[in-house]
Amino acid sequence: MSNTCIRVLADPVQINQCKEDINRLDDELTLIAQVFNLAGNPIRFKILFLLHNEGEMCPCDLSDVLDISVGGISQHLRKLKDGRLIKDKKVGQTVFYSPVNENLSIIQPVLDQLKLTNEKMLMT
Repeated sequence: MSNTCIRVLADPVQINQCKEDINRLDDELTLIAQVFNLAGNPIRFKILFLLHNEGEMCPCDLSDVLDISVGGISQHLRKLKDGRLIKDKKVGQTVFYSPVNENLSIIQPVLDQLKLTNEKMLMT
């Protein structure tokens, strides 16, 4: 099987329309790809799930729940914060992290479904 493309007839209208669609949606497509890229890591997705369920948590609590060093958790939190998926607030000397829901809208249905699944499992 060859990996070449032999096109008999190109549809210039389709090609131009697709180019316009991609250009028009470039910012949104980039944001969605960034969310999937960051949430595609199992630890970061677990962090997002926990923050979604709990509202906010500190790195020490996340470390205890996930059995990962605080330093390891902090690296994941930094990536999520740099990607604008979470935000932080300092209370005294403790930093609490919470989700930026508007930036998580693309994976919100998955997080909601996981929360419902967890609640159903608790009832059985």
